Amino acid sequence: MHPADVDGFELIGHSDLNGFGDGMQVMPLEDALYVAHFGPSGKGTSILDISDSTSPRVVRQWEAPPGSHTHKVQVADGLLLVNHELFRSEGPAPVGFAIYDLSDRFDPKRIGFFDTGGRGVHRIVYEGGPYAYVSAVPPGYTGRIWMIVDVSDPTDPKEVGRWWWPGMWTEGGETPDWPESEERIVHHAMVHNDRAYVGFWDSGMVILDISDLSQPRTISRLTWEEGGHTHTCLPMPDRDLVVVTDEAITDGCDGPRHMVRVVDVSDENQPFVRSICPVPEGDFCDRGLRFGAHCLHENRPGSYRSQEVVFVTYFNAGLRVFDIADPDNPTEIAHWIPECPPGQVACQINDVFVDADHTVYVTDRVNGGVYILRPTPDLSKRMAEAAWTEEVKA
Repeated sequence: MHPADVDGFELIGHSDLNGFGDGMQVMPLEDALYVAHFGPSGKGTSILDISDSTSPRVVRQWEAPPGSHTHKVQVADGLLLVNHELFRSEGPAPVGFAIYDLSDRFDPKRIGFFDTGGRGVHRIVYEGGPYAYVSAVPPGYTGRIWMIVDVSDPTDPKEVGRWWWPGMWTEGGETPDWPESEERIVHHAMVHNDRAYVGFWDSGMVILDISDLSQPRTISRLTWEEGGHTHTCLPMPDRDLVVVTDEAITDGCDGPRHMVRVVDVSDENQPFVRSICPVPEGDFCDRGLRFGAHCLHENRPGSYRSQEVVFVTYFNAGLRVFDIADPDNPTEIAHWIPECPPGQVACQINDVFVDADHTVYVTDRVNGGVYILRPTPDLSKRMAEAAWTEEVKA
């Protein structure tokens, strides 16, 4: 068992999700907190009352449909979107994403479903407005592609456009021309104005022009010699930067992967890696389970937003906070590793959300559930200094 290791945070609340602690994506709405489950527990989505953040209380807990998991949640414009993806099975199970009305935020009512077929939706980005952006494996493709869905009528969502790398659409007669060892699959994309920044797994980052939503167009692709599994590409638009994480997918250390990169996109046709954030020091390679980067706090409208302070989940190295005010020399300014949860050899801090009031929510994907953190005054001061107040969303 590993003790807590804390610099810059105070733990103020925790829930083991009624003993089903395989927490994944987490998102608050006022005094409600929505937590998706990884899947092994059989649970799908938990809804917690966080009116007292020191004592979060589960008020509703949905099962995942057999053969699938619903491990992602998105909350905006009075809607809750939940993915449905086959999980350790070949189905049958509902695949796509469900849409819920949040008139009663503790008792959501399902009002729509977008059916992708195939293996379903892995991740959704929905920040309000008419469009949701999803990664999914519809029939006929070699892996996950990117889809744009109109949810302006949430009872009847409709596809607007899709993007894939040439060679992925085998049902359409395309032939993959990349090495068999390489997976070209979309993890998800972050959107700013008419650009989308795609995490493309073994194939790095792709920048898309989405000025015509029906026909996204590839602008450029950036890969790295170290390889990796590119997860999140978060634009810092005023600075011509994108912060990119590669997800660690195996236990221990398997080479110089799983980095947090600062990418310069001042020329979007020729992006380049400007720097790499410091790798946490310690015995993490030997602690067991995964060690490496995973998710970023994604600067959603209404949340804490910064183009200088970056929150990253790092599996058994917990939550790490980097300051990229100098993009050539990023520094770590805080971290938080919980005491090892019962029944596992190391923590596995998976997802993070930072609220506008600086409250931080993180999950553990194995047994730890959800944790609520408060930054120390020094960290909170730096966060305030580095806050991004622009709220325009195209």
